[in-house]
Amino acid sequence: MIHRPCPSLLTRLCSATLLAALLVLAPLATALADTLPAGVERGPSVEGISEYRLDNGLRVLLFPDESKPTVTVNITYLVGSRHEGYGETGMAHLLEHLVFKGTPTHPDIPGEMRRRGISFNGTTWLDRTNYFGSFAAGEDNLAWLLRLEADRMVNSHIARADLDSEMTVVRNEMEAGENSPVRVLIERILSTAYLWHNYGNSTIGARADVENQPIERLQDFYRRHYRPDNAVLLVAGRIDEAHTLALVHEAFGRIPAPDTPIQATYTREPVQDGEREVTVRRSGETPYAGVSYHVPPGAHEDSAALAVLAEVLSNTPNGRLHKALVEPGEASWVASFVPALAEPGFFMLLAQLPGDGDVDAFATRLAGLVEGTTAEAFTEEELEDARQRLLRGVENTFNDANRLATAMSETIAMGDWRLFFLQRDRLEAVTLQDLERVARHYLKPANRTLGRFIPTERADRVDIATEVDVAGLLADYTGREALSAGEAFEPSPENVDARTQVQALANGTQLALLPKRTRGETVQVRIRLLWGTEATATGRGTVGSFTASMLNRGTQQRSRAQIARRLDALRSQVAISGDAQGVTLTLSSRREHLADALALVEEMLKQPAFPESEVEQLRAQSITGIQSQMTEPDAVASNAMSRHFNARFERGHPRYVPTFQESIEDVRAVDGAALADFHRRFYGAGTGEVVVVGDFDADAVRQQAADIFGDWTAPVAFERIAVPYRPIQPLTRQIDTPDKANAMVLLGSRLPMTDSHEDYPALLVGNYIFGGGSLKSRLADRIRQAEGLSYGVGASLSVHPIDDNAALTAYALSAPENVARVLAAFEEERQRLLDEGVEEGELRDAVDGLLQLRALGRAEDANLAGQISSNLYFGRTMAWSAEQEAAIAALDVETVNAALRRHLGEVEFSIFSAGDFQAASD
Repeated sequence: MIHRPCPSLLTRLCSATLLAALLVLAPLATALADTLPAGVERGPSVEGISEYRLDNGLRVLLFPDESKPTVTVNITYLVGSRHEGYGETGMAHLLEHLVFKGTPTHPDIPGEMRRRGISFNGTTWLDRTNYFGSFAAGEDNLAWLLRLEADRMVNSHIARADLDSEMTVVRNEMEAGENSPVRVLIERILSTAYLWHNYGNSTIGARADVENQPIERLQDFYRRHYRPDNAVLLVAGRIDEAHTLALVHEAFGRIPAPDTPIQATYTREPVQDGEREVTVRRSGETPYAGVSYHVPPGAHEDSAALAVLAEVLSNTPNGRLHKALVEPGEASWVASFVPALAEPGFFMLLAQLPGDGDVDAFATRLAGLVEGTTAEAFTEEELEDARQRLLRGVENTFNDANRLATAMSETIAMGDWRLFFLQRDRLEAVTLQDLERVARHYLKPANRTLGRFIPTERADRVDIATEVDVAGLLADYTGREALSAGEAFEPSPENVDARTQVQALANGTQLALLPKRTRGETVQVRIRLLWGTEATATGRGTVGSFTASMLNRGTQQRSRAQIARRLDALRSQVAISGDAQGVTLTLSSRREHLADALALVEEMLKQPAFPESEVEQLRAQSITGIQSQMTEPDAVASNAMSRHFNARFERGHPRYVPTFQESIEDVRAVDGAALADFHRRFYGAGTGEVVVVGDFDADAVRQQAADIFGDWTAPVAFERIAVPYRPIQPLTRQIDTPDKANAMVLLGSRLPMTDSHEDYPALLVGNYIFGGGSLKSRLADRIRQAEGLSYGVGASLSVHPIDDNAALTAYALSAPENVARVLAAFEEERQRLLDEGVEEGELRDAVDGLLQLRALGRAEDANLAGQISSNLYFGRTMAWSAEQEAAIAALDVETVNAALRRHLGEVEFSIFSAGDFQAASD
């Protein structure tokens, strides 16, 4: 469960990117009959989404979409940290946790969710709390989840015992947030920028409030805010609208309307009267700087222009701040954080500096660049580039009904779901004059929170609009004509194989095409090219990785900025990674742009330029990124465990895991000449796969793929490096990371097994029961739910198709002083699993949930492309998946318990933990 958007995204969580992330919706499959269920009133309908209102006040949004075999149910409560009173900070987030603890009718919500294969979570932020579940389409799960949401709206236990057991988990989550320097900086900037308004409070709350929360106050908070007239229910996906509305009415209609109205919030922040400053001194390796300005609510007409302005300033690689700060090496990255909120919000820009950067001088320079941005006139190219990037994000969100369902929580919280569409319209209408106006009006020293105070004779204050008449604004809004949906593709293994066209190109490169109609005519491409041997890969790991990372940073025809601009124009996205033995490229595009996007991919793969300025920028960013991990418990523990299990390899070998310092040394040794030489000596096709899934012309793509890859052959043929099983002596190691209140615990072992082993299906399901299911597993029940020792705990099993070297791992996040208890609980639960075994009901729940999750994974085209690529490499088809799933479905208790005792009972775990153990012992 999440208490606020993760600051690591820092990618403009704003009205134009997250909230106006739309183009058009599929039309309703059928209109509802004129006669609605008793007590249901029809509301507005915009571009495929229809609103209904029950007489108890619940608003219902229905969004039919036949193109995917999934359904998402998302309920948004209009309560977040903004609604908390004195002594109540963290209440909204605490309730998010406790609402999963059950009702008299549903005592084990996580377990019931897992049994039904529902992917679920809850999130809390400033203006709202939401709960969502996605599952394979079917009336049984839909009806059950609607009944559950109605039940826990009014019947959740909210019990003292549950609060006590969850307290350590919430504290653990709080400490995990405190480990992130940039998250702490954001929180301190906001608490300084807001004197009275709750936007200045962290959503997770003050520690004293959370730890001393009277259960009676929490129960009262629940009753005040969890009610039908304070909620909006959205159901999206493969649904019948009329039938779904009937199910909603049956589940929620019996809840009575509350007697008292919702209490509106009325605190407003006074006009800021001068620069404000905050300094955070915490453990870490890299400095950060941030600057924030007060801006109006997300519904205000200026919000779209502010979103475009944020993109113009902070985009990588075309933004003004990127060019002024990152390219010269003064910063490693810049980003903006501009959420669209229900009440006056903030416009924040952040940057990471190199380890030796002067943060005081840099902060002053950052503020000067931001506030002086209008000294250089905005250009049509800047405006259009930013607009296209934001509209691409709009399309990506809009073309996935399930993703849209959860994203719309933000516009619901902002005042009305239709703002989602209005913000898109406003984004398209932003002018250069709008950019100039909002920059001059809001980006002023007197409206700034940064790091210094300067007395002024006459304050230049900014008046911020606080109220927007949303109802009047949208009274006549109808939106646009809805787009047609894609086909109702069934992603069963048999259908995937039947629809996939496979052939070998002239040089042996495998080509797989799966054409199908999709929403927005989207198409996913996955390209993996392999080359080289163990000998040629030795000593070239960093060079190989850098070569791949540089492919989209400049070609012989285009600069990095021109490549980015071209991708934006083609409404396409490219991600590239690689190593000494290959490169993997993923492309997300649209039918009309696919040919041009593939031509651009060919240019990047075959004609990279490796400009030294970009090499230096990537080098600096990589070093800064490594330095930032050197004191983080999760990175430190993970590096230590990886080095232990790969200790057999010498430095330079492709499987060797370097220390942080060795990684920095390797990065510093890279230059453009080495990258160009590596590309010349190794890059090419012949061994590898090109997989295309989505809406495209198969004949045209087949010909273009043959032209690009068919006669482009790698100079050195590929030979796979085998990593067979080898017994490894177990090791226990504790690593101190000062000033990190949250510790990471990792356990690992190796098993001699491939995925063809007869015990693999049973061990897979057994591990899923033991620690593989989010909030519901043996480990989660004990370590998180019962004892409250960890916010996150789990186990995983990774088995290779060829190498008999399976990895069994487990992890837990915990306060350092609780690590010993976590390890003891882990061992006790392992022994209990071996002694008592799994139960029949437990097994059936795990099998059903695991099979549904596998089916859900095939419903995502990008995931499906990856599965097809892997099958081609290992000489398999989706029939292999069908056989595995049949074996899973046929498992019985005796088989699973025998496999667990044969394998889990024999292993000895290596244990690595990292945290501030010295402080915990003081």
